[in-house]
Amino acid sequence: MNIFNKNSVYLTQTDTTIGFISQSPQKLSNIKQRPPHKHYIIALPSLEQLNSFTRVPQKHKNRVRRSQKTSFIFPNMHSYRVIKNSPHTHLLSKLGWAYTTSANLSGREYDEVFAKESADILVGFPQTKNNTASNIFKLGVKGIRRVR
Repeated sequence: MNIFNKNSVYLTQTDTTIGFISQSPQKLSNIKQRPPHKHYIIALPSLEQLNSFTRVPQKHKNRVRRSQKTSFIFPNMHSYRVIKNSPHTHLLSKLGWAYTTSANLSGREYDEVFAKESADILVGFPQTKNNTASNIFKLGVKGIRRVR
C-alpha cells in the first residue's frame, strides 16, 4: 500500500510547528474552514524543486538559499518554503511538494483532538506543540518586505 497519496492530508511535525500537509488545497480549506481563495505555502524539499515552480529574483537568490524556517512570497504571488535538514524533508521528498498549514481551525488555537481527527495519516506525531511559525517575506524585483 502506498501511503503517499496526493489527496491525503498528513498531520506531522513540520520544520516549524505541528501542521497539515497535502497536495489538495480543497481538503485543507475544508478541514480548516478557511476561504478556498486563500493561498497556502508550498513546502519543497530542495532548491531544485523550487526552481521548477518559480524563478527566484537574482537579487534574492542567496537569501532564499541560506534561509531557514522562512517562507517567501514571490512575484508570482505564491508562497514557498524550502525545508532543509528536518525529518519533515523526508516526507516532502516522497511527495515532491505539498501545501502546508498549521493544524488548527482557521483563526483558532491548536487542538490535538481536532488535528488527529481531521488528518488522514499521522506521521511521527510529536509529543509537544511548537508555537514558532515561519517568518514570511515578500520578494519584489527591487526589494523585500517582512510580512510576518
